[in-house]
Amino acid sequence: MFDTGRMSDELRALKVDVTRLLSTAGEDMFETSKDHAEALADQIKAALAELGETVSEEQEQLHDLVAGRPVASLASAFALGVVVGFMLRRH
Repeated sequence: MFDTGRMSDELRALKVDVTRLLSTAGEDMFETSKDHAEALADQIKAALAELGETVSEEQEQLHDLVAGRPVASLASAFALGVVVGFMLRRH
């Protein structure tokens, strides 16, 4: 009635096909994930580079401001320290 040898061969062939398909799908998913991760890493690097430039510019402006008015900067820092000290003492 049933040809078990033929069915067994077909099942083996099906197993090989499914294994190959799953392996290919897994590799494709890995490559896609890798590409997305690399793109995200590039975006993060670009954002960090831009942030670094902005911080450098702000640092230069702050340096120029403090260097141009050293007495006022010192008085401001002292006043801020006094205010923070009072606030910390209360709590």
